[in-house]
Amino acid sequence: MEEKQKTKDQTHFLDYLIIFYKRKKLIIYMTFGAAVVSAIIVLLLSDVFMSEARIMPPSQGNAAAAQLLNQFTGGLSLSSILGGGTSDLYAGMLQSRSVLDGVISKFDLMKLYEEDNLIDTREELKDNIKVDTDPKSGIVTVSVYDKDPKRAANMANAFIDELKKLSSGLAISDAAQRRLYYEEQLKATKLNLEKAEEALKAFGEKTGVLQVEEQGKAVFEGIAALRAQIAAKEVEIKVMKSYSTPNNPDLQKLEDALSALRSEANKLEAKGGSGFDPLMSAGRMPAAAMEGLRLMRDVKFNEKLFEMLMALYETAKLDEAKTASIIQVVDTAIPSDKKAKPKRALLVLLAMSAGFFMSVFTVLILETKEKIANAPENTAKIEALRKFRGFGVFRRKQ
Repeated sequence: MEEKQKTKDQTHFLDYLIIFYKRKKLIIYMTFGAAVVSAIIVLLLSDVFMSEARIMPPSQGNAAAAQLLNQFTGGLSLSSILGGGTSDLYAGMLQSRSVLDGVISKFDLMKLYEEDNLIDTREELKDNIKVDTDPKSGIVTVSVYDKDPKRAANMANAFIDELKKLSSGLAISDAAQRRLYYEEQLKATKLNLEKAEEALKAFGEKTGVLQVEEQGKAVFEGIAALRAQIAAKEVEIKVMKSYSTPNNPDLQKLEDALSALRSEANKLEAKGGSGFDPLMSAGRMPAAAMEGLRLMRDVKFNEKLFEMLMALYETAKLDEAKTASIIQVVDTAIPSDKKAKPKRALLVLLAMSAGFFMSVFTVLILETKEKIANAPENTAKIEALRKFRGFGVFRRKQ
């Protein structure tokens, strides 16, 4: 049984060989025809060169990377988006709209790519770049393809420059978060201080210089200093809550210190019997004097608060400088002498292979058609099919 099946398989193989040999010219013409056509096409294609630049991202840790990622993903966790950490994060930044637009503007790519809008230019630029990360070393490689080798190298280096600009403008570390928040608070406090000084100046010009007793002045400045410390602590707590949990020991210490300051301020204010202004009761001084002290209180309060916030701001700047995100360039891109694509020999070989398989498929179809047309049992069927339009393939030659 096995010998009979083996003989049958050999017979089928020989049948196919006979079929292919009978139509060998068709196979040869189609195979080499595809090769010739593909060779002509690839010779008309322009050479494309590739340049690479490599960087080593800063090691900030998962928490810092998560904070930066939140600015791109709207609060999604780092583990749910990335599997590789900081390198994958910077690889994504290299393909961000901000970086792409910077490179497009620098090299006027809309005109070079002959695109009508910025969106299509971005897509074409994405097709001409490749960003890879090495999971072991963490090195990020950006490859740029262009017809001009020098421009390809310049564009690869421009991607690194744009990445540095983008990362320097983002709050990557905790210190940068604090510095940005304190900077905003300083601007608001400075504005309030200027308004308070202008109001006190206008009051003095209108009513004359207000004289304050030394004892009252000391108590008054003490309360203003306490209130400024309370406001500064509140700002510091808000900053820490933006990146830490309620169980953070440092946060709990700040909250305890804030409670102590509030208690001390309440005791000092209670001595005067009139809330915030212990020496300003209506029975002891005229209304004009009370108004002047209130204005002076606002000035002193904003002065103390500005000094404290400035100290916190400078401290945050120093901390940020210590933990600065420095992107180190491992290799700068240089013009390449060898073209990256098209790979003409490979394209011609693929075209030849496709032509060969297409010719084999065509030979089998022609052989099947011929067998069907020549089979005696199909004569009546073919005659019936001739009566219908669209079946001319079954008509025999006269």
